[in-house]
Amino acid sequence: MNRPELQALAEGELAKQKEFRCRVLCCASTACLSSGGQEVRKALQDELKAAGLLKEVQLVATGCKGLCSRGPVVEVESAGGERVLYANVTPEAAQQIARGHLAGGQPLADYQMDANSPFFTKQLRVVLSNTGLIDPERIEDYIAHGGYAALAHALRELTPEEVCSLIRKSGLRGRGGAGYATGLKWDLVRKAPGDKKYVIANGDEGDPGAYMDRTLMESDPHRVLEGMAIAAYAVGAEQGYLYVRGEYPLAVKRLEKAIKAAERQGLLGSKIFDSGFNFRVDIRIGAGAFVCGEETALMNSIMGRCGEPRPRPPYPAQSGLWHSPTLINNVETFGNIAPIVANGPEWYAALGTEKSKGTKIFALTGNVNNTGLIEVPMGMTLREIVFDIGGGIPNGREFKAAQTGGPSGGCIPAEHLDTPVDYESLTALGSMMGSGGLIVMDDETSMVQIAQFYMEFCMDESCGKCVPCRVGTAQMHHLLGRVLAGEATAQDLQDLEALCKMVKALSLCGLGQSAPNPILSTLKYFRPEYEARLRAPAAAGAGQEAA
Repeated sequence: MNRPELQALAEGELAKQKEFRCRVLCCASTACLSSGGQEVRKALQDELKAAGLLKEVQLVATGCKGLCSRGPVVEVESAGGERVLYANVTPEAAQQIARGHLAGGQPLADYQMDANSPFFTKQLRVVLSNTGLIDPERIEDYIAHGGYAALAHALRELTPEEVCSLIRKSGLRGRGGAGYATGLKWDLVRKAPGDKKYVIANGDEGDPGAYMDRTLMESDPHRVLEGMAIAAYAVGAEQGYLYVRGEYPLAVKRLEKAIKAAERQGLLGSKIFDSGFNFRVDIRIGAGAFVCGEETALMNSIMGRCGEPRPRPPYPAQSGLWHSPTLINNVETFGNIAPIVANGPEWYAALGTEKSKGTKIFALTGNVNNTGLIEVPMGMTLREIVFDIGGGIPNGREFKAAQTGGPSGGCIPAEHLDTPVDYESLTALGSMMGSGGLIVMDDETSMVQIAQFYMEFCMDESCGKCVPCRVGTAQMHHLLGRVLAGEATAQDLQDLEALCKMVKALSLCGLGQSAPNPILSTLKYFRPEYEARLRAPAAAGAGQEAA
């Protein structure tokens, strides 16, 4: 395919869509499917067919619209651009929508949701701009919304060095948790000597409550593939791997379909856009080990070895897959690439804060009214996210804390609600950005139990290779159990804190190095909860215990 053919395909698809009186966008992501989305879509299909409306009403299975707690979600988009959003749609409600609204009547008052609510208006969708609007299983729909134009621009008008420079100027940082400068990482791989180089998209998302990468891969798989292809051109790679968590079967299915469709259109494979650039992508499915989200463990898994981390240096940019220079970025990072190339680095750098550019996707969950997937500019305050976008705390309860960064992150108390959410601010509070999990807790939550939950997760997921993580996480979990049982002493609390610092300093990989964060942050901000559970000293030895 060449660029004129890409443009013709886009224009043809848009012309077909305009032939319909309206489009009905039905969320077909995992969240809505689990609450009956497939049955809703079938009910709409049956009613439209019975009424002879299939030639004037287009029914589209889309990706996630974000407000997962209100699914299944259905959006009706008229030819004039008017949008009506329905939430909590049942098959019976779908029949009413088809017979009333879609048959040419007025929108139903029941099931309607305000499309101008802060949940939608306060977001800034860059990576998720297509999700909920296109059919993720049709490459034509992606192309109609500008898909693969950024890849064509890069291949025909930019050198690999210029692409790396463009990404560096944008200020994009890795969205997998570490926040390393993306353009700098690309340049290191580009300059590394070696005839064979690789690109890896890390989709092994394992944080409890997090589903950002899952949703992007399910809802807009071609955006990830286009980002990978641009990266491969920039660093000089011809082979890419998508490493996807095994518990994401729908993402795997749609990625496989997307890869085949892109190959048929000549957008992956050989001589892409009539250039000398070749790029192939294969999928590798993880076996459920959280540690394989760490880049060196992930590479071992791809190569068929035990998914254990290895010491660094050498770093993957110098010696990665099969000792060749390897670029590894998170799925969301690749999702930013096409918009940056299409709109320019200055546009992207103008979003966010001075050191944290662009937007960030969060899975907003826990004790909050609007749970779901959101994308906001870097620097938005925690208060805006929880109370404006999230709609506040249910049942009249009070906000107590927000946990960011998954099991590697920390808990942020109410006194820091006005903190801007960016890399530096979260780190200063003892938490971290992580991949984007954001769990809200109300005033009934026990912070000691929260710390124990995350420590149990880290203990179970430790690969066992290094002693500090293998033994340290088990001992920290044991001490937390003593605290919760009312058996711990003040000395146990001191030992727990010292053990946290030791595990953080001496563990081999990021899992162990960050595992103590939930304990350290809850000790810092909620220490009285720990102290209230300590065993009271015996009367006779009270003086000695105090000493």
